[in-house]
Parts: sequence; C-alpha cells; structure tokens
Amino acid sequence: MTQQLGTALPARGPALRSFAADSPARPVFMALGVMLILGWALFAFDGGQFFDESNIVGIQQRSAALGIVAVGQTLAILAGSLDLSVAFLMSLSSLVAAETMAQYGVLPAIGAVLVVSALTGLVNGVAITVLKVHAFIATLGVSLIIKGILEYRYDGPAGKVPPSFQHLGYDRIGPVPVSALLWLAIAAAAWFLLRRTPLGYRIYAVGGGPEVARLSGVRTDRVLVATHVLCSLTAGAAGLLLAARLGAGAPTVGTDGGYDLESIAAVVLGGTALAGGKGGVAGTVGGVLLLAVLDSVFNQLEIDSFAKDVVRGVVLVAALAIYARRRLAR
Repeated sequence: MTQQLGTALPARGPALRSFAADSPARPVFMALGVMLILGWALFAFDGGQFFDESNIVGIQQRSAALGIVAVGQTLAILAGSLDLSVAFLMSLSSLVAAETMAQYGVLPAIGAVLVVSALTGLVNGVAITVLKVHAFIATLGVSLIIKGILEYRYDGPAGKVPPSFQHLGYDRIGPVPVSALLWLAIAAAAWFLLRRTPLGYRIYAVGGGPEVARLSGVRTDRVLVATHVLCSLTAGAAGLLLAARLGAGAPTVGTDGGYDLESIAAVVLGGTALAGGKGGVAGTVGGVLLLAVLDSVFNQLEIDSFAKDVVRGVVLVAALAIYARRRLAR
C-alpha cells in the first residue's frame, strides 16, 4: 500500500513538487504590484493618500472574510471540485452564531457553527461522491436548500453578538486587524496541509487525474469529501467574522457580498486551475488582495457598482486568457 501511494503521489518527488508549486501565483502578484502603483497614482491625482494607515487597514479588513472562504474554495478547486453554497452558508453561520451567543455564550456558538458547517460540507461531498452529482449542481442545490431555510425563518437580522466577540471584527494590533491575522493563520494552515501532509498530496493527485489517483490507491471519494468539509468550515469561520462585525446575524450577509463567485474569482486570479491539480494558497492570497485593492480604488474614485462589476469581469477574463495562453505556450 505504501508503494502504491508513493506511485500515486509523486508530490514527494521532484515531479509533483513542480506540479504542486505555487509558480502560477507569480503573475497575480505582479498584477498586484502594478495595481498598487496605479492606486497610488490615482489617489494622488484625486488628492488622497493610498498608503496611509486608514486605507491599508481598510484593505485588510475588506479582504479578510473573502480571503478566509477563498482559502477553503482553493482546496475544493484543487481537488477538481468547487462550492457554490459558501455564501448562503456564511449567512446561516452568522445567524447560528449570533442566536447561540445571545443564549449560551461564545464557545457554544463557535461549536455550533463548526458543526453546522461540517455537516453542510459533508452533504456536499456525499452528494458528489456517492450520488455522483456534478459539483456545480450539488453545491447549487445545497445553497438553494439553505436559502429556503433562511427565507422561511428570518425576515432580517437576528441574535446578538456580545461586545467581547466583536473585538474579532474591529480590533487591531498596530496597523494589522485581528481579522487579517485570522485569515493569515487559516491560509498558513491550508498551505501547510497542501505542502506537508499526505492529504495535501492526495488533493493535488485527485485534481490532476482522479482515475490515475484511484488506480494508484488513493481513496478519491474521501479526499473530495474532506476538501468540501474543509471548505465549508472556512465559510463558517467567515460567517463568524461577519457576525462579529455586524453585532448580529443577517440572512443576506453572504449573498450580498457575493462571496460564492468572488471566492472562485480570487482562486482563479491566483492561478489555480479550475480543472484542479495546479495552483495553491499563495496565489489565492494574491487574488484576494488584488480584488481588495481594486475595491479601494473604486471607492476612492466613487465608481458605481455597475462599473465595478464590469471592471472585475474584464480583469477575470483577462487573467484566464493570460493563463490559457501560457499553458498553450508550454
């Protein structure tokens, strides 16, 4: 069995190390550098200061919730799947957290959110692996189920988050928000999982070639279920963060932020292949920061939401075109 896994997971050797490397992340960080320079120039032209503390803190705070859920989305996409239920799950998690905190306290609320999130991820994974439903349809179906629950039970914000937990949403250590540190910790944990654990090697193997991985002894179904559970757990953590910011739960906080498609966009911008098997967390971090810097520039220039969506769409399509041309060139 060990020999089979060694064959299935060449990540332990030079071949998979290059296959699993975050080299596709380089273009997004180059684009981020260009956007920072452009942002500085536009702010200066408009009479503002791009690199002042308030703007830098704002960029970090805006990117934290998206960054957390995008890390989980990275794991699912690397395994050749995706998750469209994260936005509704974030809304549900914020409500579960706020209502549980109002009655039982912070720790039981965190536990309840983790349980609800893990069960949602398990349902997604089982629907994909056991029922053989395509990931797009399976997670869309789960998102509609959660949407129905939210619309049936809630007309608006509910629950109450104690002031002690709201520190997560607003406190800073110098110029670094606590929420950004939470995102950094989750991203670092995911990076370690992908680069230093057997599960990480298996995720790349399944995304790169599920049939080859299966024939080599990898239990592909278990890997897919695990990635969906982890993806849902990150959505739950992001829901906790949003509850801390709002001081209550909200049934539309996830969907209003567009975290489902935004998280996929951040992953793709970071160079992770939608087909799976190539990319990594580092690129996703760059993709999230690029979107956050774009938002900062849009807000400074007072660009309307329609134009924001147009520009984001152009950036995403351009990034996909560049990555496609690079693959063909190789």
